[in-house]
Amino acid sequence: MGTISPFAPKHLPHLPAIDGVRIATAAAGIRYPGRIDLLLATFDPGTTAAGVLTRSKTASASVDWCRARLPHGMARVLVVNSGNANAFTGKRGREAVKLTAEAAAEAVGCLEADVYIASTGVIGEPLDPGKFTGLLGDLARDAKGNGFADAARAIMTTDTFPKLATRKTDIDGVSIRINGIAKGAGMIAPDMATMLAFLFTDAAIEPAALRACLDPAVDETFNAITIDGDTSTSDTALIFATGRAVTRGSPRIAHGDDPRLASFRFALFEVMRDLAQQIVKDGEGLTKFVTVKVTGAETKEAARRIARSIANSPLVKTAIAGEDPNWGRIVMAVGKAGEAADRDRLTIWLGEILVAKDGEVAPSYSEKEGAAYMKRPEIVITVDVGVGDAAGVIWTCDLTKDYIAINADYRS
Repeated sequence: MGTISPFAPKHLPHLPAIDGVRIATAAAGIRYPGRIDLLLATFDPGTTAAGVLTRSKTASASVDWCRARLPHGMARVLVVNSGNANAFTGKRGREAVKLTAEAAAEAVGCLEADVYIASTGVIGEPLDPGKFTGLLGDLARDAKGNGFADAARAIMTTDTFPKLATRKTDIDGVSIRINGIAKGAGMIAPDMATMLAFLFTDAAIEPAALRACLDPAVDETFNAITIDGDTSTSDTALIFATGRAVTRGSPRIAHGDDPRLASFRFALFEVMRDLAQQIVKDGEGLTKFVTVKVTGAETKEAARRIARSIANSPLVKTAIAGEDPNWGRIVMAVGKAGEAADRDRLTIWLGEILVAKDGEVAPSYSEKEGAAYMKRPEIVITVDVGVGDAAGVIWTCDLTKDYIAINADYRS
């Protein structure tokens, strides 16, 4: 891990236990001795699952395993390791996942189809499951409901702080809890962003309805962040719903369009947005958290693509790192996005400061004022491209010398 992020929280949020979820962690020595690097979460029978996975064509063996199990939609155990991504590891990678699933199923007493697996860390190095499969039985027996902070630590790689979020909501008047943990600091540019996110709730929601809640929330959160423009082989977001709220009178929801899910959907979005922004605020080597807003686009998709072009531009990101209000680089990034934009109606703001209007520098703009704004830890760039009424937002960070140092030394 590098220098701790300037946005690291002084106090971690407390995540209360969720009925039907138990967690245990261990230091298995997967890459570094003495570092917590293994997470086991067990779920009560009847727990449903849904997920969104990386679209990378070089996806990890763990991603392939989850992709094959998600249509089943039921879960009893989750196993996550850090230190090794088990990606581009061929037959040995698939065998490692199979051995992990067998050991986890035996530890919990369930079908292998009910086992979900995720891995994060170095790509291309074989994962030795013998380092941790023998630990799963004891972890399953020792698992407790209050282990979310340790779980968030167990999945960290270059992260400098654990990422946790929680919300309380209701379904048909019955109290529901949603907890989430995530990791990610580099290789973040979703089609799903090396991002892992795991969400847990006691709601009673069938798999198809759970997926209907998860997909749009992913699009507005984890798919709205970028740190470096690189999409991971391992990106995984999974949600597990234990259904234990039925013991308090909650209905079991079967359809994603059920109006009783409205408050749950919003709370889920809030948890995921919180986690997504924490990921960006722990971007490798960052000093600034940046919100890029694009308005006046033809479609929401076009607005997001233009915003991502700005957010991923090395020239824009290094200007932000240098606290340089070089708005010409923003103009460049808009132009290269490949989406409709009216050059002669383009308008740019830095925060509330009008920088450019109608295709040229605004008469009221002061370079001194712009430079002062760029010294802030949180920057908002807003661009109106003047061709429609659609808008989109992307969250990102600056690009510093520390990002290069962290990734140049990643395997050493």
